[in-house]
Amino acid sequence: MASVLRRNIDAMREERERAEAQASWGEKLAARITDFTGSLLFVYLHLALVGGWVAVNLGVVPGAPRFDPTFVILATVASVEAIFLSTFVLISQNRIAAIADRRAALDLQINLLAEYEITHLVKLTRAIAEKIGADHALDPELEELIREVAPEAVLEELGEDEDS
Repeated sequence: MASVLRRNIDAMREERERAEAQASWGEKLAARITDFTGSLLFVYLHLALVGGWVAVNLGVVPGAPRFDPTFVILATVASVEAIFLSTFVLISQNRIAAIADRRAALDLQINLLAEYEITHLVKLTRAIAEKIGADHALDPELEELIREVAPEAVLEELGEDEDS
């Protein structure tokens, strides 16, 4: 089991590295900016800058000339910064969503394959049980388990549940 686990971990790491290598220059920049702006260092820097800006413009800092007494410049800078930061965050989220979609598709394929294999194993086990005359071969639940699942039927059923 350890070798299979190691192989899977290595495959996931290689996939992550491949996705990073395929990222465009802009996506990499957006990711770096998003990483920094999501840190406590960014919060502390903003507290210091905004606090200093407010202190200077309220006249609390002796000898420092007021340059934005109405705080209009501060509001403008904050607004422009918010526009750019939200754009960088959206770029990063779009890239992360695309990676998540690929992983979800892989997960779905693996689950469908596992369901198919398990159904065939149940059929085989039931045939063996019938051959040796085991009472469990007549279990009514096995009838349900040996029927193959049609993914489109499950999706249709899920869609009906969402509509009601």
